[in-house]
Amino acid sequence: MAANQPEIVTLLEKNVSKVIIGKNESIRLLILALVSGGHVLLEDVPGVGKTMLARSLAVSMGGVFKRLQCTPDLLPNDVTGVSIYNQQSQTFEFREGPIFVNVLLVDEINRATPRTQSALLEAMQERQVTVDGLSCQLPDPFIVLATQNPIEYEGTFPLPEAQLDRFMMRISMGYPQPDDERLILRNLRREHPVLSLAEVVSPEQIIAARQKIWETHLDETLEAYIINLVNATRMHHSLALGASPRASLALYRGAQAFAWMSGRDYVLPDDIQYLAPFVLNHRLILLPEAKLRGYSTVKILEEIIEATDLPLTTQP
Repeated sequence: MAANQPEIVTLLEKNVSKVIIGKNESIRLLILALVSGGHVLLEDVPGVGKTMLARSLAVSMGGVFKRLQCTPDLLPNDVTGVSIYNQQSQTFEFREGPIFVNVLLVDEINRATPRTQSALLEAMQERQVTVDGLSCQLPDPFIVLATQNPIEYEGTFPLPEAQLDRFMMRISMGYPQPDDERLILRNLRREHPVLSLAEVVSPEQIIAARQKIWETHLDETLEAYIINLVNATRMHHSLALGASPRASLALYRGAQAFAWMSGRDYVLPDDIQYLAPFVLNHRLILLPEAKLRGYSTVKILEEIIEATDLPLTTQP
């Protein structure tokens, strides 16, 4: 924790940590996505607290939270909403779906069919949904937190590249340390800690923070560094698909947010290097022969970061 980090970050981290024990990095990255307007894919084994992390964040920011459980029979209208004919007024009325919230937890997203998964594309990118030709704006702030279990593939539909590209980051929480797990057990002796959690910031404060983030200085040499990192993924001999320009923008915005959360008004190369694996990893597709040779996207990103020259920057 930076000594001079913004108060809003301190309040959110402290509050969510009452429920999610020992996962400070995951909490911080989730807050980063929230304040910078991104979405997060939480990929991990069942039972490590993915749902509670999303719910705790929603309560802490005073936002509306809903959980959408994905199943193969879930329809797009179950996500976005549906137009229903009102016999009294003889008009169609739009009834909002669960997507009209501040924090939407899409649980086990890879269990929904591709048709239903595609219902989230417009919402995640444009912050609106279109039903029967009618476009409706979503609340602000709006963040999608989607979960998927990496070891369960039966009855699942892998996310297409276009869907993955709309997630700013992919985060893995991992199992808790023994001391942290002991504290979790003690905290759950009576009622769940999330039931006593209180709002510590408002949605309006999140929106105001976003404006400050955009004012964080990112040097032109760092812009070139981001472009070089992303371009290296497109040219790598072991990758069938590299990162898109949307990835460059996500890394740019993420670096600004990370610097602001650290109490700085300028971005450092270390900010970009730290965030690059979270932002780029899920956007890369390995060639089949690269998998056979034991390559992974994590290893390739490490090589790219190591091989890309660091820029010489000047603070503003």
